Amino acid sequence: MPITLLVGGVVGGVAWLLLAAGWSAAEATIRQGAVQTALAAGAGVGAAITLMLAFRRQRHQEHTAHVTAYLAERNAALAEQVADNTKYDATERRVTDLYTKAAEQLGHDKAAVRLAGLYALERLAQDNPPHRQTIINLICAYLRMPYTPPKVAHAPNPERDRKVALRAARRRHQAARAGILLLAEPASRQESGGQEGELQVRLTAQRILSVHLRDDRPADQPSTLPAAPAFWEGMSLDLTGATLIDFNLTNGRVTDAGFERAVFYEDTVFRGTAFTGAARFYEATFREIAWFDKATFAEVADFVRATFCKHAGFDKATFAETARFGEVTFAGEAGFRMATFRSVARFEAAAFTEDAWFFGATFAERAWFDKVIFAGNVWSNRMVVVDPAAAHVWPDGWRLETTPDGTSHLAQEEVGSGLAQNS
Repeated sequence: MPITLLVGGVVGGVAWLLLAAGWSAAEATIRQGAVQTALAAGAGVGAAITLMLAFRRQRHQEHTAHVTAYLAERNAALAEQVADNTKYDATERRVTDLYTKAAEQLGHDKAAVRLAGLYALERLAQDNPPHRQTIINLICAYLRMPYTPPKVAHAPNPERDRKVALRAARRRHQAARAGILLLAEPASRQESGGQEGELQVRLTAQRILSVHLRDDRPADQPSTLPAAPAFWEGMSLDLTGATLIDFNLTNGRVTDAGFERAVFYEDTVFRGTAFTGAARFYEATFREIAWFDKATFAEVADFVRATFCKHAGFDKATFAETARFGEVTFAGEAGFRMATFRSVARFEAAAFTEDAWFFGATFAERAWFDKVIFAGNVWSNRMVVVDPAAAHVWPDGWRLETTPDGTSHLAQEEVGSGLAQNS
């Protein structure tokens, strides 16, 4: 409105100047100059008004374009988020359906259906990393179910049977002398069809754990190298009270590992396994040979009251925290050659029925061997005790002797004759 009045005033003034009469020549000239000036001013005002209107129109268009682009971008982001949520929900529903179906198959009375359920779970975990621990938990739960494994009767072999009988008789004799109670050998018998099927299902479940918990990267640099696609990192195991047959976790890598009161049939292999969390084998029973060579225990290793019916191998094993072997029964040879105990090593009341090997073992802190029974030979040459003056507890009748090269060994004393044996 003010702009309209201004333009109208300029036009009216020009009209008055042009239409008025009776001016002298000089006045007319002056009037003419004033009119020209007024017209020029009016033209300038008009141009300014036009420029201002164009600027406002451009600014409005730019603002509109900016708002439109922002709204389009926001709507696209919302649409993408909705699509992602829809896809995630669909994936989760599919995973849940597959998981439920596979879990139901594990409860089927036919071994073939149970095997199919295990393979479905394995494929599901491989394709869906966030669900791997849940599937591991389900497989462990299946292995924890009560089960008595039948033992296949071997073909007659007189020479082998004679050696086995002699070794068993020797173990019983040495155990009787030391006052150690040994577990009875399981009777041999042929498997029935149903038992064979269940055995195959359990062996398959164990194989899934072995394959996907195996990490073949060098132990000193696992985080700097890419892991194999089949390796499931960061998994924990709860096999408390499980019955395991021919269990093999060579080069495995697990966090928390629970094997309390588990029973291991046939040979058990944890060779090179890295336990990054607690390893619990409390009251576990190893019916055949148990291999823990080069295994590493980052936290507490608990073998209290475990029973090793045959050879127990811990050669070159590393125990970063407390190693608990209290009240353990070693019915066969026990090997701790070149083992490293970086924290307290507790063997109180352990029973060694056959030879005990501590050749080259390193004890960085206290070693407790109070009330230990050695029924066989003790081989402790080149044993390294970092602090011989620490509060170690050695078995009754034994003492630590340091050799000129700085290593140590255990020496047994005989009553009435001093030193009896250096092993």
